[in-house]
Amino acid sequence: MYNAPMSGRTNGHTDIPSGDWIDRKLPPWARPYARLIRLDRPSGTWLLLLPCWWGVALAGGKIPALFFLLLFAAGAVVMRGAGCIVNDIYDRDIDRKVERTKGRPLASGEIALWQALVFLFLLLLMGFAVLSAFNPLTFWLGVFSLVFVFTYPLAKRFTWWPQLVLGLAFNWGAIMGWTAVRDSIGLTPVLLYLAGVCWTLGYDTIYAHQDKDDDAMIGVKSLALKLGKKSLFWVAMFYFATLILLTAAGAAAGLGKGFYLAMLMAVSLAAWLVLGWNPDDPASCLKRFRINREFGLIVFAAIVIGKIF
Repeated sequence: MYNAPMSGRTNGHTDIPSGDWIDRKLPPWARPYARLIRLDRPSGTWLLLLPCWWGVALAGGKIPALFFLLLFAAGAVVMRGAGCIVNDIYDRDIDRKVERTKGRPLASGEIALWQALVFLFLLLLMGFAVLSAFNPLTFWLGVFSLVFVFTYPLAKRFTWWPQLVLGLAFNWGAIMGWTAVRDSIGLTPVLLYLAGVCWTLGYDTIYAHQDKDDDAMIGVKSLALKLGKKSLFWVAMFYFATLILLTAAGAAAGLGKGFYLAMLMAVSLAAWLVLGWNPDDPASCLKRFRINREFGLIVFAAIVIGKIF
């Protein structure tokens, strides 16, 4: 949910920590805009970026194309920020009623609605500029992703499965990373995309358990509320499916033995993540959620190793 990796909520606190790098490094006028797009909370950007890097690495040669890796990094920052603004526009009235979100720039009135809309427009222009550097297929896939940007924040109002909608949105880059290199779509990027969707189901359900009491209070839906006591089992299944689909994608791409050996690290991390998770402990949820960046980086490294060896 945008109230998870996209927004960077912190259970029991407002969204504006005191004394962070934004306060130290940026002029006062820029701070609300930086917080609006969650520059102080990079986990969501990493989780959006890593499937893109998976796609680039899987489609390329022994060494992933640095140009594409950097382009997707820029695009992830911009589009994650755009998604956060859309979410905050939709949720500004709700956020004012919740202690930990009432300090968000839109909810608090620090930024006016028209200012947020102008900033959103500028970010979308930057996103189009990044997309223009890709081939036409990748460009139009990127344009299509705007459907997710503008519809995902509404999902938690209508379905118990907003984590699935987030997965469809956050992992679209796996296909784009592949098409950026190959200029075509096949079974391999689809398997990679499905692996990413299952991964998001896992990590965002973990994260949503931090917010389940507040979500129930304000009337929004999540898998944390839907699955309840069964969450641990289902999160384990989501990670199991992720690993199976990643292995299938590696096999379809013809990766070498190095990939499978390196993936043992991802298996071990996933097992530690799930087996040590306490769904009723917010600190455990946050710790397990954050470690997913390392999981994604291990998968990226495994793909590169599989190309080399």
